[in-house]
Amino acid sequence: MQPSRLEKLLEFIKNEPNDEFLQYALATEYLRLDDKETALSYYEGLVANHPAYVGTYYHLGKLYELLNRKEDAIATYQSGMNAARAAKNNHALSELQSAYMQASGLYGDEDDDDF
Repeated sequence: MQPSRLEKLLEFIKNEPNDEFLQYALATEYLRLDDKETALSYYEGLVANHPAYVGTYYHLGKLYELLNRKEDAIATYQSGMNAARAAKNNHALSELQSAYMQASGLYGDEDDDDF
């Protein structure tokens, strides 16, 4: 039997426990498996320990929205925009600005099909 994607990621993280990409991949995999709490812990750990890893903020914000934690989502998008500006990552900045505006009620969510 082939090991699952989750099992492979867990094995990789044993060897590289501080690898941001592996932590992000684990968070995403747990979310795919509908384990929101474990996904949340990985995403929050990334933001706390690797704040320059810009890709985390959008997905953490969307997860907060899914969990009805709107204020946390808005704050996450704001932090992500700051991180994206610092990294000069205009693509991420644009996505975070859009998510922030939608979460803040500044415009509708008809364009939000990325999550």
